[in-house]
Amino acid sequence: MRVGVIGATGAVGKELVEVLAKRRFPVTELRLFASTRSAGTKQKTPWGEVQIEAYSLEAARGLDLALLAVSGDFAKAHARALAAAGVAVVDNSSALRLEEDVPLVVPEVNAAAIGRSRLIANPNCTTAILVVALEPLRRAFGLKRVIVSTYQAASGAGAEGMAELERETRRVLLEGGPAGHEVFAHPLAFNVIPQIDSFQPNGYTREEMKVAWESRKIMGAPDLLISCTAVRIPTFRVHAEAVTIETERPVTPEAAREALAGAPGVKLVDDPATQLYPMPITATGQDDVEAGRIRANPVFGDCGLDLFLCGDQLLKGAALNAVQIAERMRLQ
Repeated sequence: MRVGVIGATGAVGKELVEVLAKRRFPVTELRLFASTRSAGTKQKTPWGEVQIEAYSLEAARGLDLALLAVSGDFAKAHARALAAAGVAVVDNSSALRLEEDVPLVVPEVNAAAIGRSRLIANPNCTTAILVVALEPLRRAFGLKRVIVSTYQAASGAGAEGMAELERETRRVLLEGGPAGHEVFAHPLAFNVIPQIDSFQPNGYTREEMKVAWESRKIMGAPDLLISCTAVRIPTFRVHAEAVTIETERPVTPEAAREALAGAPGVKLVDDPATQLYPMPITATGQDDVEAGRIRANPVFGDCGLDLFLCGDQLLKGAALNAVQIAERMRLQ
């Protein structure tokens, strides 16, 4: 297939190229697109050096597949036209996720939603990590309520966020000065920030609402009650999530472990006696979402469960999920 990565110089764009190679996606020609200031430069890939191109519909029209790792404004302006030109499009931005005619897909959960659509939305990274673990529990026990607190790495703000965390950490440790900030609302080094994205009229941030809106759409559960608190933490990669659920039918930790152990995309990491539980340091670079700290939640009686998740934001939260969607589209 003739594959184009649009937004190829960013953190997700680079990860998309690596995942395509790792999963042996049948790439016969790889083309990389980025801003005009990057056009003409070359980027190393598993297929050799590839020259960056400035995007235009005419230039991209010959592609079989386009993976978009660009802003929502770009996706709104170009994604539909690209799909109408016959290119299969997977969009990583938030622009089209809630559009009724655009499937929002996590393949382990709702691959059938792809159908014959030529334009598929990739969900928010936090949502993708969450629903991979929620769906097997929903199928086994039903879901009434989900309360989640997320601990999100600097990678969620792209390469610029990761660079700022590294730079300002060095400033504090090596220069003894205070940490600064440009990407984040406050210094992230040696700090946590309980704000990701803009605040909404209901007091939640848009990031928090995305988790609710998108999870309902992906799982086909429009009435599911979901509350999220999203926090940025000073790690480079991997988002962690503390999840409390109330189920429709009684659930035990043992039964939940059994449901998760057999679920695609989930790795059960749950032996507190040996200090084995999900952590960013172990989930980094891993395709599967780690799930552990599974225990009964006494607030909801026999229908309450707590668990902890860790998933690589640049992989299952972005690039890996996008390529998995492309694999399914290829088979349709």
